[in-house]
Amino acid sequence: MGKRFTTEDLERILHEGTGANDTTRLGEATLDAHFDDLGYDSLALLETASRIQREFGIQLEESTLVVSLTPGELINQVNERIGGVNA
Repeated sequence: MGKRFTTEDLERILHEGTGANDTTRLGEATLDAHFDDLGYDSLALLETASRIQREFGIQLEESTLVVSLTPGELINQVNERIGGVNA
């Protein structure tokens, strides 16, 4: 089994990309919430995608950010790309 992209990975990368003042916690209650409802705009998601690609050595299609409107969906998309198990 390959490396798996987790909720903790996404939370860390979102916080790194948006700055130290970001206190949004991801968990069961927020996995199905839309990113915009969590306070993340398209620029934050672009930065997040860039960081994910560099760290995990994958290529995310631009459409992934449009399709992955929730943290849970993005985690699943990343895991499909790296061959991990869906979160």
